Amino acid sequence: MKKLIIAPHADDDVLGCGGIMDENCHVVYCGLDETGIENRPSKDSRMKEIYAVQNITNHTFDILDNLVNRYDEYKLISQIAKIINSDKPDEVYVCHPSYNQDHRAVYNATMIALRPHDINYFVKKVFLYEQPQVYFWNTTGREFNANYFIPIDIDKKIKVYEAMETQVRSFRSPEHLRANAKIRGGQSNCEYAEAFEII
Repeated sequence: MKKLIIAPHADDDVLGCGGIMDENCHVVYCGLDETGIENRPSKDSRMKEIYAVQNITNHTFDILDNLVNRYDEYKLISQIAKIINSDKPDEVYVCHPSYNQDHRAVYNATMIALRPHDINYFVKKVFLYEQPQVYFWNTTGREFNANYFIPIDIDKKIKVYEAMETQVRSFRSPEHLRANAKIRGGQSNCEYAEAFEII
């Protein structure tokens, strides 16, 4: 089963799919931060974190040539479509369009890249993944409708998340990840789970 995870930023994949990431996953990071921006990690530190996660999950990845907070939806469409057509995944996971402008651009571009079309590879299973911080500030008018659940090892997910040291923050703390996974586990009759929305 080939899984393609579209991550607006290098941490969204872990926050939403860290429990299912494995050697069958290919992650597309849609961009990295510019170097030298105050209060932001450098590209080098972000790459170290991506490799640290890869050492745990064994996923493969690509990084698109885009700058965080400046995504061009039109450019993303062709970039994402190209990867879908070359990788031919069985499943695609894309983030719920949250309050973040990059998340919205990536969601819109991915939905366009996935549309049934005679020149596009048709992906039979498409899922939205959630971001725990959206519970605190959901301004999209679109609720996340959890209707597909996968049991996970929450300790492994938290270990993967903590490998992205610069991204561990109070509003999406390891405790929040554990609490969210516990709720999703309760909804699906297991101890801990990740939730997805079937598109």
